[in-house]
Amino acid sequence: MKLTISRESLLTPLQSIAGVVEKKQTMPVLSNVLLEAEDNTLTLTGTNMEVELVARVTPVHVDQPGRITVPARKLADICRAVSDEAPIDMALEGDRLHLRAGNSHFTLSTLPAEHFPNVEDEEESFRLEMFQKDLSQMLDATAFAMAQQDVRYYLNGLLLEVDQGHVRTVATDGHRLAMAHQDMETGCPELRQVIVPRKGVLELARLLDDVESPVTLVIGDNHLRATVGSYTFTSKLIEGKFPDYNRVIPRGGDKVVLADRATLKNTLQRAGILSHENIRGVRLNLSSGQLQVFANNPDQEQAEDALPVDYEGEALQIGFNVGYLVDVMNALDDDQVKITLSNPNSSALIESETDVGCLYVVMPMRL
Repeated sequence: MKLTISRESLLTPLQSIAGVVEKKQTMPVLSNVLLEAEDNTLTLTGTNMEVELVARVTPVHVDQPGRITVPARKLADICRAVSDEAPIDMALEGDRLHLRAGNSHFTLSTLPAEHFPNVEDEEESFRLEMFQKDLSQMLDATAFAMAQQDVRYYLNGLLLEVDQGHVRTVATDGHRLAMAHQDMETGCPELRQVIVPRKGVLELARLLDDVESPVTLVIGDNHLRATVGSYTFTSKLIEGKFPDYNRVIPRGGDKVVLADRATLKNTLQRAGILSHENIRGVRLNLSSGQLQVFANNPDQEQAEDALPVDYEGEALQIGFNVGYLVDVMNALDDDQVKITLSNPNSSALIESETDVGCLYVVMPMRL
């Protein structure tokens, strides 16, 4: 293999692929990136066996086609460090890859391309095209509520639901729930639900831009594949049954509070400074026209704050994890936030006053 490529053309896809490749691997080849050069194209592939990212770079001057794997992070670090004016020459000599850029010369160890695992191809069962911007916003609005290492493995991911007239993303860790909804003609003949693992969601979100360029999603029985420009991203799916989110959404709350989102977020953050380090609990006291926020901790320290709200009704005391509430304030981008409550033991329903596409449920705490 022998080729010449500009530093900029190589660095951008390498940085994306280095995010997929994990530092500590049981198989050495999984720390490597697969390079395949042919027909003036360099294809780079990285995988951790759960997700795979393929990037195609053109045009590349290929003198000799070939395939090899090299350490992903070392190659990315080299590209970052060399001058951006000189092109990078790569040449495979024996089992070493030589890189030359200007006066710099690097020799990298390699592993055979045959050792690199392939994500198996499977029959696609459904194909969907939507704007990158729309999918990006839906992931940003919900991904924070995914569980991290829950024994209920199906919570360590995000539900992607497609029906004839909508696309929906839902995430929950058992204490809170986030849902985003997009009305669109999908052409999907029946309801499809798949669970995308946490790593897959985070890497896909990184690829998407806030633009009206298309992203194509191909949903199979075991994989989700997304094509974004010159990138092809594939993620395994989590097997399992996602909880029925409709049963979690509280209905019929009679206490509706309207508040300024930024003011509420700042008030919660200030009070949260003195909340218990582990449980992060704050108590909300709701009364006509005002919301008070209280926090304390085992060191007998206390915080008290308040903000004006649009509310007329009975007084209510209720406790929440302050971090969960702040996460919701960060996810919403409207000036006003609408909170619907019913009693101290029922979950809060939090929505944007104008954007009906997102809703959030936060369970209360006993304090």
